[in-house]
Amino acid sequence: MFGLPLWAVYVILAGLAWGTYVPLIFFGGQMLSPLGPQGQVVGIGGRLASILSVGVAYMVMAVAIPVALMATREDAKPDWRTVGLVFSGLAGIVGAVGAICVIFASKAAVDEAKFDGVNPATYRVYIAPLIFCLAPLINTLLSLVWHPNAKTGEWAVFHFDMPGWKLWVGVALVAAGTFLVLKSKEDAEASKAKPPAPPAAPAIGTDPKPAPTP
Repeated sequence: MFGLPLWAVYVILAGLAWGTYVPLIFFGGQMLSPLGPQGQVVGIGGRLASILSVGVAYMVMAVAIPVALMATREDAKPDWRTVGLVFSGLAGIVGAVGAICVIFASKAAVDEAKFDGVNPATYRVYIAPLIFCLAPLINTLLSLVWHPNAKTGEWAVFHFDMPGWKLWVGVALVAAGTFLVLKSKEDAEASKAKPPAPPAAPAIGTDPKPAPTP
């Protein structure tokens, strides 16, 4: 693909998948939510249904496909070690927790904005920028101090590897750039969602009709 190494192709695909996750899950939750007489969202049923939909998709993508490959390919046979199962399960748990938090963060932000009498998108604009700034920073910091041994299965190996200054500058620039790009995109969407201002009422005692020209 355009002369890129295979690992770079997978990186691009992962970025595309995770980058579209928040807008997709937010809109999906909105469309699954029951509406009241005035068109307002009622309850959390839509958010729960969107979580259920994510789980069904995981069942297909992360269960059915790996099982089929392991059953049909000789090079796809795993070594079912307890440590690997535990930490892979933990990865699934934190991934599911993250998905649930994204869904309920969006709902809570919209509800709080409505309660404060401001545009519903006022607080929601911060969710995606903050998530995608925090995630790579936490990933980098954890990788600097946690060094499990895949050969022996020893997982409690912690020591700090001091990186060069370029890593810190790169992390800061990536975080700042991601935040600014996503924030500007969300700001643009919020400004489009603002209701039009009502026409100004004529002052008391004045004739709203223009005076006839002689």
